[in-house]
Amino acid sequence: MASSKSAKRQHFESIWKLGGLKPWQLVKNVARGIDEDDLLGHASGLAFNFLLALFPLMLFLLALFGLFTSRTSQLQNGLLTYFGHLLPPQAFQLLKTAINELAMSTGSGKLTLSIVVALWFASGGVDSMISTLNVVYRVRGTRSWVQARAIALVLTLAISILLLSALVMVLAGGHLGNWVGTKLHLSSTILIFLKALQWPVALAFVIVSFSVIYSFGPDLHQPHWHWITPGSVFGVFLWLAASAGFRAYLHFFNTFGSTYGSLGAVMILLVWLYVTGLAFLIGGAINAEVERVLKVPQAGVSAAPI
Repeated sequence: MASSKSAKRQHFESIWKLGGLKPWQLVKNVARGIDEDDLLGHASGLAFNFLLALFPLMLFLLALFGLFTSRTSQLQNGLLTYFGHLLPPQAFQLLKTAINELAMSTGSGKLTLSIVVALWFASGGVDSMISTLNVVYRVRGTRSWVQARAIALVLTLAISILLLSALVMVLAGGHLGNWVGTKLHLSSTILIFLKALQWPVALAFVIVSFSVIYSFGPDLHQPHWHWITPGSVFGVFLWLAASAGFRAYLHFFNTFGSTYGSLGAVMILLVWLYVTGLAFLIGGAINAEVERVLKVPQAGVSAAPI
């Protein structure tokens, strides 16, 4: 047990040392992998599958919100706030309308059926992520259809719980900070600091969700689980930066309405999903490159022992 913990710690330290690669070497390898593995093309496929899975996932989350009767509307508003910060305004309005319509259709009598059906269809997007990660890690998928679908379902459920936890942290973080401050008689400065932590903690949940898929998604012979990896951190921050950049671009140069007419909002949402998929794949490519170096050290690169 002690040797296993030591090996895991050494592996964690090794991946954060990039397996001995210099940052510019890693960038070069990842850039070459993006071209060789056609990640730009695979991101397009992911965007389409994300679009098919997005609304079932929203339905699943709304069904979960129904378990918290007194907080359902707050959780729904929190979810909209999340997407309001990430999505371009036109795509957000489209999604907001859909979420409100879905919320009206998820009554208590339909709760169980909504959860089962929505979870099944939402897992299709995760299944496509798993297939694409196999390409990124350059492994052949050997799982049966039943195994692959079961893993996709479990990962979808895990990601949904992590997103729900992030929402609860944002919504209840302020109340929790006030309660702790009252009990421990903390100063106002410390209370402000505690309340400011709720968004970084929520972001940490998103990073962990990336790590979960990177670790257990691809069909690896010996998967390594870590709460946080270079790929998950970079992938999430690249996603946030690209989303912000896309919003800025649309603010100054929005031509989707004139090009696609009434379908402009749908196309904007699809492009944002493409950006999301590409950021996710680049994060996975970073982890894959580091893992390859650790398994087979390149000439001139000394990988840390595992």
